[in-house]
Amino acid sequence: CKSLDCVSIFALNCDDGALLFDLLAHFDPADPFARPNPHSNRARYYPSRPAHFTFGLPNVDLTGEAQVLFQQAAERLKALGGTPVPIDFEPFLAAARLLYQGPWIAERKLATQAVAPSAMLPVIKAIIADSPEPTASQAFAGMYQLAECKRQCDAILAQVDLILTPAFPRAFSRAEIDADPIATNSSLGTYTNFMNLLDYAALALPAGLHSNGLPFGITLFGPAFSDMALLGIGRSFHLACGLPQGATPHMPPAHSLTSPAAASAYTDLLVCGAHLAGEPLNWQLLERGASLKAATHTAPGYRLYALPDGKRPALVRTPDSQTSIEVEIWRLPTHSLGSFLTGIAPPLGLGQAQLADGSWVTAFICEPVGLEGAADISEFGGWRGWKQSAGN
Repeated sequence: CKSLDCVSIFALNCDDGALLFDLLAHFDPADPFARPNPHSNRARYYPSRPAHFTFGLPNVDLTGEAQVLFQQAAERLKALGGTPVPIDFEPFLAAARLLYQGPWIAERKLATQAVAPSAMLPVIKAIIADSPEPTASQAFAGMYQLAECKRQCDAILAQVDLILTPAFPRAFSRAEIDADPIATNSSLGTYTNFMNLLDYAALALPAGLHSNGLPFGITLFGPAFSDMALLGIGRSFHLACGLPQGATPHMPPAHSLTSPAAASAYTDLLVCGAHLAGEPLNWQLLERGASLKAATHTAPGYRLYALPDGKRPALVRTPDSQTSIEVEIWRLPTHSLGSFLTGIAPPLGLGQAQLADGSWVTAFICEPVGLEGAADISEFGGWRGWKQSAGN
């Protein structure tokens, strides 16, 4: 179904999942439903988990060992730096019910109209054949209801970095599924049927074993295009569980989080002019997946100049000056630094600058020749202060 379905990746570990995702998640202009994947979600090396993060913790309906295993999963996330935040899960469940109780079943009829009923599994044929054809009014009413659910769910998700749920309430035997396939499959989708409707990214992970040997899993989910961030946390979670890769005897690889590439996945970049938040060239950072890390000042000993074009500043280290300049530090995926550098026009380039806390970061610097005709605007404390004074 073109408005809902997407390709899922099955892998034995998060490293393989990240690699496959990076290979597959490219824009297809021939697909009218395709969307560009942002730079921040296409890192060659997905990020390791952040030192601190928050995760939504719903009050789930589980019984017996499943409840214990779910609580253990929450404790593992806490040990990895996560802070649980209790959330209301009913809006998500309301969205999940729309998948088969709402008008979207009509799209499944449309998607399978060229498929012979004899080629379908009996349960699929029954669902499609027995579902009444919704009217156009009912279709719009369903879209309105989904939009209301999504507004509520997005507001809840915005309070945390991700949400933790069970992958499914409990495992069913094949005999149980054969006896009542619709009810059992509906139960299995309790915590997943809303994902595509709400346009969320999700990662399912092994989380433990019942005493009878059956698996228990969890799902971590977040907003669209958070796949790589989820994989980074999921990788640490999988290792912390001490579980092998699927049904194999092999443990997941432990080296990626300490590899040089992973350690240098991001570069802190100092900006002081047109790349500041809200300024005309800030989009060049945002499209590469950069995020604002801090608004701060340089150490004393810097001067700021407005270049003759009036559109760019030049930050110059001047040891005998006591001036500090207002700057921002942006966290930029290292793999995109090269494309960013090639877009910097002379006389500017990248070098090192010292911050007020004494640390050094990558920063815009200026060739001495570029200061010819430039105006010293250090007295205004920064680029924004100078623009305000100039009425720009």
